Amino acid sequence: MRCRERGPRVDVQRVVEVWDPAGQAAGTGYLITDRLVLTAHHNIQHAGSTPQRAVEVRRLARLGEQQAAWMAAEVLWPEQPPDIEQDPHTDAALLLITDTAWQPPVSAAPVRCGSLPTPSPGVAEPRIACVAVGFPQAEERDGKRDTKQISGHIETLSGLKSGLIIAHIDQVATPTSAADAPSSWSGASGAALFCGNLLTGILTTDRTRNYPGNQLIAVPLATLAARPGFTTTIKAAGNPLSLEDITASASGDHPQAGPYDVDAPLGLHNLPDLPTKVFVGRDEALATLAAAMERDSKAITQTVQGLGGVGKTTLALHYAHTYRHSYQLVWWIRADTPEQITTDLAGLATRINGGATGRTTAEDAEWAIGWLQTHPGWLLILDNAEHPDTTRQLISQLHHAGRHLITSRFTKGWTTTPLALPLLTPAASLDLLTRLTGLTDPDNQHHARLLADDLGHLPLALEQAGAFIAQSHITVSAYQDLLRRHPAETTSTAPTGSDPQRTMARIWRITLDTLHRDTPLAVDILRTAAWYAPTAIPRTLLAPLADNPVSYAHALSQLAAYSMITLDADTLSVHRLIQTIARTPDPSTTDGADPHRTHDTITTARHQATALLLAALPDEPDTNVAGWPAWRTLLPHAEALFTTADPAHDTKATNVLLNQTVTYLQGQGQITQAITYNKRSLDASTRIHGPNHPSTLTSRNNLANAYESAGDLGRAIPLCEQTLTDRVRVLGKDHPDTLTSRNNLANAYDSAGDLGQAIPLYEQTLTDCLRALGEDHPITRAVSANLTGAKSTNT
Repeated sequence: MRCRERGPRVDVQRVVEVWDPAGQAAGTGYLITDRLVLTAHHNIQHAGSTPQRAVEVRRLARLGEQQAAWMAAEVLWPEQPPDIEQDPHTDAALLLITDTAWQPPVSAAPVRCGSLPTPSPGVAEPRIACVAVGFPQAEERDGKRDTKQISGHIETLSGLKSGLIIAHIDQVATPTSAADAPSSWSGASGAALFCGNLLTGILTTDRTRNYPGNQLIAVPLATLAARPGFTTTIKAAGNPLSLEDITASASGDHPQAGPYDVDAPLGLHNLPDLPTKVFVGRDEALATLAAAMERDSKAITQTVQGLGGVGKTTLALHYAHTYRHSYQLVWWIRADTPEQITTDLAGLATRINGGATGRTTAEDAEWAIGWLQTHPGWLLILDNAEHPDTTRQLISQLHHAGRHLITSRFTKGWTTTPLALPLLTPAASLDLLTRLTGLTDPDNQHHARLLADDLGHLPLALEQAGAFIAQSHITVSAYQDLLRRHPAETTSTAPTGSDPQRTMARIWRITLDTLHRDTPLAVDILRTAAWYAPTAIPRTLLAPLADNPVSYAHALSQLAAYSMITLDADTLSVHRLIQTIARTPDPSTTDGADPHRTHDTITTARHQATALLLAALPDEPDTNVAGWPAWRTLLPHAEALFTTADPAHDTKATNVLLNQTVTYLQGQGQITQAITYNKRSLDASTRIHGPNHPSTLTSRNNLANAYESAGDLGRAIPLCEQTLTDRVRVLGKDHPDTLTSRNNLANAYDSAGDLGQAIPLYEQTLTDCLRALGEDHPITRAVSANLTGAKSTNT
């Protein structure tokens, strides 16, 4: 910690020289806003009497600059010249800098104002330290006027004479009076007088007569504030002009330094280490962020937004480490909650003060905010802000002081357009995995590309995978197998030496906690959508989960706001790794297990996903041509459900969906996939109903038909024969399903060219259909047509 000399301080970047061309007079002024200058009226009294009211100001020369240029300004207040001789309390003016080339000081602290206490007879006479900086004419060197610090004190009982401030000069050499100057301090008129950190008055002259120029007179700011137009003019320019009480302790004699009195060591920071030294695919994002942070010279708040695990924190850390030396101070704040922000701000106060302060955490946080308000050139990084409201109170207090970099999953409500961080490109994903694993042979490179696709090109997931592969000395394909067979453990296990909280499962749980607290329906939607294909999920498919369209639209908007889904007018998409985690039960059995991923909630979501598809898919998929577009849209989601759900968990509803899908696929000529689902349906029916249940026999019949359609008569005919035998035994010889099986067996013989068996079986089946069902039944007509076709082939 470096403490300034205790006592008042003037921000010299706000000190300006004032020139009145009409009266050829010079003086001092002080910027109380970016363009508003406070000075003594007698400095510009001639210009104030002209119609143009034109004056000029120039700032102090910057380092390496020979001389600052004069800038155009005008007298803004008072509108009418005062009679200073009659009323010295009116010797003040406000100038507005109108020159377009003017650049306000970048790092100047906001100006605070104060008033002296009313003298109290009988009370000891403490002193209040004061200081001003002005341009006495005698300080001119080589044609250039220099500044002089004027340090002194005000005696609280005798320091106010007739409403004016009497400041005693302490241990400051009085300038030599110029021959034509009425005062040794000529030219310093208009200098701002500070007590502590508070602007207290404006110097106008010295006490002449019997005094040797060591007592200066100032008009109190409290007196000026009571004059018409003064306060409203300053407020209109952006300074609220709130007068604070000045006490003897305010001048700096109190043993504990205030925020304005303490400097932080150059380069102070608390940046965490980079989570990984491998940083690929983000050069463009880093350059974009750096350009955004340097866009202008005013305070900047920039947000980096994206899906959890996409690398927002890593990007912010790389920016902070790369550009750390461009800032006086860089401070990392965990912005998950307001309480965490308070804690980390208090940590800043502790570091600046060199140790424990004796204040509470909340008081230290307020001290840190005060320090940031009065010290320029810093960077605050607010990592993982849940919502703009989490940081708004802090940012609003530091709006004009420094730069703020925020990372968040939330997309809306930020003061500037967020920098949206995308997923890595396939090439960058492969590069990242290769660097982490060191595996460059063709087989591992091939599987690395596939693994990157499986992980959806999400940086954190790729980092987890690469580190695990390297530490475990396994191949990429072996890790793929682990991810398929043990997704819960794979996505929740942190590599050795890394942050155990920095895994995909744990990171997304934070977002789900927030969503469930505010919008439970959003979590239900996400869990259900996890069973579908990751892209092009129709919004109408999930709509029945909500009680009404309004709550459904709100839940979708919240999921999109937290980057958990991508939303457009008709469909939504979910990152495939989010789906994997959302449909995988948390393997933990402790109290800290993820409540959003219990076996019961995930099972319920799978049942909902099945029921929604059944409700949305049109009936009679083989003949209902009008329903085929809907089938084409929803088929990828039915197939995703079949792929991700364990066949051992298939229910009656799943089996119905399988059978409907088989019927559609066979009708569309997609026989191979139909056979796969037929086999699964038969297994499910056998497990759920038993081998002789009518549903099981239907599944077996359908599988036989699929084999026949594929031309695999070696499998089709025995299965048809077995199914017919079982249906006769279970249902009876005249049941419609039995007659259908007999027709299907005849079909199989026909397809095999065995008309010797096909035609007699068609004839017997037709006779039985006419007797049991009648000539107009669809089965009767189908058998009749098949018999006619077989006979024509035979001739």
